[in-house]
Amino acid sequence: MSSQVIPALPKTFSSSLDLWREKNNQLVRQAKQLTRDSRPSLRQQQSAQDTLEGLRELLLTLQGLPAAVPALPLELTVLCNCIILRASLVQAFTEDLTQDLQRGLERVLEAQHHLEPKSQQGLKELWHSVLSASSLPPELLPALHCLASLQAVFWMSTDHLEDLTLLLQTLNGSQTQSSEDLLLLLKSWSPPAEESPAPLILQDAESLRDVLLTAFACRQGFQELITGSLPHAQSSLHEAASGLCPPSVLVQVYTALGTCLRKMGNPQRALLYLTEALKVGTTCALPLLEASRVYRQLGDTAAELESLELLVEALSATHSSETFKSLIEVELLLPQPDPASPLHCGTQSQAKHLLASRCLQTGRAEDAAEHYLDLLAMLLGGSETRLSPPTSSLGPCIAELCLEAAAALIQAGRALDALTVCEELRNRTSSLLPKMSSLWENARKRTKELPCCPVWVSATHLLQGQAWSQLKAQKEALSEFSQCLELLFRTLPEDKEQGSDCEQKCRSDVALKQLRVAALISRGLEWVASGQDTKALSDFLLSVQICPGNRDGSFYLLQTLKRLDRKNEASAFWREAHSQLPLEDAAGSLPLYLETCLSWIHPPNREAFLEEFGTSVLESCDL
Repeated sequence: MSSQVIPALPKTFSSSLDLWREKNNQLVRQAKQLTRDSRPSLRQQQSAQDTLEGLRELLLTLQGLPAAVPALPLELTVLCNCIILRASLVQAFTEDLTQDLQRGLERVLEAQHHLEPKSQQGLKELWHSVLSASSLPPELLPALHCLASLQAVFWMSTDHLEDLTLLLQTLNGSQTQSSEDLLLLLKSWSPPAEESPAPLILQDAESLRDVLLTAFACRQGFQELITGSLPHAQSSLHEAASGLCPPSVLVQVYTALGTCLRKMGNPQRALLYLTEALKVGTTCALPLLEASRVYRQLGDTAAELESLELLVEALSATHSSETFKSLIEVELLLPQPDPASPLHCGTQSQAKHLLASRCLQTGRAEDAAEHYLDLLAMLLGGSETRLSPPTSSLGPCIAELCLEAAAALIQAGRALDALTVCEELRNRTSSLLPKMSSLWENARKRTKELPCCPVWVSATHLLQGQAWSQLKAQKEALSEFSQCLELLFRTLPEDKEQGSDCEQKCRSDVALKQLRVAALISRGLEWVASGQDTKALSDFLLSVQICPGNRDGSFYLLQTLKRLDRKNEASAFWREAHSQLPLEDAAGSLPLYLETCLSWIHPPNREAFLEEFGTSVLESCDL
């Protein structure tokens, strides 16, 4: 780029430029002072807003003059300061940023008489026109590179990575013209230094380049972690950690490295990174959540639950408002993690549910019961109540939480408390459940908004039956199991044509079958306890017809046939069942409350009995 001869400035214009430069410098010093101000954040925000208004007035003054090369470095610097301070105030890049960038580039072309009348060029075309101009004055380059860095920030934040790549290729010139590696392009970019006395700027091009470099390494590393490209993710995250990484981002980076190592089968090294994340000290929730996953992988249940307890505490703590930032920092360029991402921490109630459910799954029923009761008090007393089915991986809805809580209470021997929780759920769902007659006649058309509602009510009856059984109230238990079955046998599996999530529909069908099996076996056991083996036999037989190959149902059916001295039928059933393929394990695809119910009807001596019975059948055949 050849230099352009700049005409001498009139003395009055030169002195005005000096005044405007000093005004800019004064406003920049005010903005920087705010970051060291100990006043409450609201006062800082108001002071920053006043400073921004001052910069806007100065920019309007400069843009009100005919575009002239001598004034452009100051004008572009003031424009950059406006953009930086406004983005810092709202912590986002608003749509008017595009207009500001476009106006700045048009002023550069106007000053060189290169802007055609009524030109409708977009930002890409304007940047190409400005940076390819042969007469671009060297003194404009520092301010232009700063404006380019803000354009790069905007394009990165809006995922216009192709446009960003093209811009960096142009800024770097021939040395990286063919490269499309954004990290390499950012590293190769060397913005020109300002010459003294240059107007003050809140954040120069080099500082913004470093922010871009770290932000892109973070974004790339997080994305590679989600897609499973773990070695690449590790490399990108190490790059991010070595850059201009503020503490809050460093916590995310160290946690992501811990996640990488856990998934790569190196949990001990993962814990080292999580320890480093906790040492940074800005927020400990994310590394604590990942630590619980690592300890679960290691089989250290006590450490896992301790991490989850600390996570609940961390998410319940109130955080003081942050100090005002007058600069564009890496956080501004990072998207919020998707709820399914390992870097999504969730809310206090979600953490509390995770703690409660893990206590229930690991046999700590008393602790689970207390955590569930705390969780229900938190949710039912607030605005988070929702009875609709979960639409994401954030966790179950209130109805399923109530069912899990009731299961935990029964497991902990607190049957009366379980009945109270079930009654609360019944009260909340009764108005949502259609009248029985219409439900039977229009089973496939039932409550489209709440297709799970009949299943929830059925499960509530099942749990109430289990609670009454624990209290030795046989009549009430049989009544609840029967009501559960009556509703279940009129609840049809979800229509496969409805909705697009086939996997979810299949899981629902499996859960419905297992719920029927649990209710039948539970009622059968009550019949056995009351000495009514014939009625029990009917329920056990129906359970194995619904789920052929179900070993719990087979156990109880064979035992009952033996007690009734119907050995030939028992042998015939065993031979038929033995010839069938084993039932696929449904664990992991069932709701937690149902898994817990199934564990109660699982006989501890099942396998030994079935093996012994099979041996006796085979021996009798040999004879």
